Amino acid sequence: MKTIFVVDDSDTNLAAAEEALEDHYNIMTIPSAAKMFSLLAKITPDLILLDIEMPVTNGFEALGQLKTSSLWANIPVIFLTGTINASIEEQGKKLGAVDIILKPFAAAFILERIKEHIA
Repeated sequence: MKTIFVVDDSDTNLAAAEEALEDHYNIMTIPSAAKMFSLLAKITPDLILLDIEMPVTNGFEALGQLKTSSLWANIPVIFLTGTINASIEEQGKKLGAVDIILKPFAAAFILERIKEHIA
């Protein structure tokens, strides 16, 4: 079963993602970018769902760090955000995000987007 990291500082969003995905993937819910990097030292996921707006290290900064590592640069990252605009989309694509999903999301929609990127 493929492993997905869900990185979000909101327990509500982590629970929603886990509920939507747990029957299809091995889900690891992670409350911060720092904890994600600690876990990456032990486990390489097949995909990362990454919140943009988090304290300390935001999603843009975390993705920038991922892309500088030869170990993690090829992990597909989908941004999760409460707001999508042209600036966010442009910055996400420039950094290497494969997709951006607006929160709250429908389970069927997020499953479809994930399948597209880890087929």
